[in-house]
Amino acid sequence: EGKVVNKVLIAEDVYYPGASEPKEFYLSILLDRATGSNVIMASTEGGMDIEEVAEHTPEKIMKEWIDPKVGLQPFQARKVAFALGLSGNAFKEMVKFITALYAAYEGTDSSQFEINPVLKTSDDKILAVDAKVNIDDNALYRQKGLAELRDVAEEDPLEVEAGESGLNYVKLDGNVGCMVNGAGLAMATMDMIKLVGGEPANFLDVGGGANATTVEAGFRIILQDPNVKAILINVFGGIVRCDRIASGVVEAYKSIGDIRVPIIVRLQGTNAAEGAKIIDDSGLKVFSAITLKEAADKVKSVLEG
Repeated sequence: EGKVVNKVLIAEDVYYPGASEPKEFYLSILLDRATGSNVIMASTEGGMDIEEVAEHTPEKIMKEWIDPKVGLQPFQARKVAFALGLSGNAFKEMVKFITALYAAYEGTDSSQFEINPVLKTSDDKILAVDAKVNIDDNALYRQKGLAELRDVAEEDPLEVEAGESGLNYVKLDGNVGCMVNGAGLAMATMDMIKLVGGEPANFLDVGGGANATTVEAGFRIILQDPNVKAILINVFGGIVRCDRIASGVVEAYKSIGDIRVPIIVRLQGTNAAEGAKIIDDSGLKVFSAITLKEAADKVKSVLEG
């Protein structure tokens, strides 16, 4: 995908000959939001896509829920190792591995540790051959060592830029840029765009305290996408008043200057009518809307025109 290779990792070959055949397992620890606890998932079908295993042979996946008040108990680690069909030294090594893995999962404030495959070598060692780890971004302030490992060269530059401005941005492949305050409203806005024949070009949540600075940062990020044919700003004025958002949009538009795509601003909530008037009286290529249908119709008109 055009990424420059800056580093190459050379790893030791652990699939060496020995007393027995090596065996691959699947092991993960996840946050189960439904039960409010962590869950260990294990399978003898390591080295495979776990979704495929779950679809075709769900009986080969075992789950062990961990009570957050007491943490992982020794009998639970043994239970998982037994379920994987291990015995002897390999069993002991797997129990130690699971215990250490759970401690690492909790100690790094993670929401997912997926080791696939976990390898039982031919001489009964247990090794993590490949891993996927998700760390809770909200906990990075107390995981400074992990935060320092971040490699922004491997991330989308627009998403990095948005993060530096306090925006939640995800690039998509559509033609209508979105700027919304609130994740739920953003999802509804993306659905609305699709219903009128467009495709969302991004997910962009400016948060509850949107102002001229955040709106301008959002504009600059969205406009870097050459596929954007229109921008839809959909704001609910609860925490912040709609007239302030409208003034922020006008200020940001004038600050940026040459904006070549039409902008539809849908304001609803406190001072929505006053906000719409500010937009309409600006003399800029910005169109106001109060209802969701009105905004949708204007987006459709822009795409068809």
